Amino acid sequence: MSVTILDGGMGQELIARVGEATGLWSAQVMMDRPDLVRAVHDDFFAAGAAIATTNGYNVLPDRLDNHGIPEKLQELTELSCQLACDARDAHGAGLVAGGLGPLGFSYQPDKAPPSDVAAEIYAQLCGYQLPYVDMHLLETMSSVDQARGGLMGASTTGKPVWVAVSVDDNDGTKLRSGEPVSDILPLIAEFQPEALLVNCSKPEAVTKAIPIIAGCGPLIGAYANGFTSIADSFDHIGATVDVLTARTDLGPDAYADHAQNWVDAGAQIVGGCCEVGPAHIAELARRFAA
Repeated sequence: MSVTILDGGMGQELIARVGEATGLWSAQVMMDRPDLVRAVHDDFFAAGAAIATTNGYNVLPDRLDNHGIPEKLQELTELSCQLACDARDAHGAGLVAGGLGPLGFSYQPDKAPPSDVAAEIYAQLCGYQLPYVDMHLLETMSSVDQARGGLMGASTTGKPVWVAVSVDDNDGTKLRSGEPVSDILPLIAEFQPEALLVNCSKPEAVTKAIPIIAGCGPLIGAYANGFTSIADSFDHIGATVDVLTARTDLGPDAYADHAQNWVDAGAQIVGGCCEVGPAHIAELARRFAA
């Protein structure tokens, strides 16, 4: 089976290179050092990734409003797309996925707006991405309603849509909302995205989730994070990622061993999320790239 290699985690890779975490995370680095965002894209392509995800995860109205710069939404969305496109063009091949993070906050679907409100926001963001990207990628959707809002908004442009759900680190059969992962399947049948992935969860939890969604229709994929756990204090806009700790047992070989489980269970797309860098992607490409 052919496996597509997605890139790794942009935000944590940027923090590692800058050496400082801020409330705006990867968006702050993009404002201060866009060259570093381009360099990370370049490095992931060089490692073997076939897809660059734009640095749009934290470029959301609620995040920018909180930092007093709401007027930068379109500018930063378009900049994130242009940097990924420039890296793809320099590499000479590849696709660009327009990254769209969760409204409210990561892993906190109860803080997200209702799906009809979220849909309008995502439609606006996807409109900004439209001239640049090959697909829209909704990331870390942690409840059925959160995913519904994203799918409603992203489906307005006519571009392919990929949706990635985040699951409970201690029980990969459940979304972070507590809903069974299987509850996402009627939504997938309704909106028919091109790909359904599991992301930003422990690799072990991802391994439990993939068999539940395998064979549901779209392409199946996975990209896990490398955090030991999600700290209770990491629960609001403005919280900084320095409260999260990286695992020490997820080097490239170990991570790729987990990815083998996902591929064996039906995943056709593998990559990495937070704390998964170019060396990990290189090992995935060595093992799985066609």
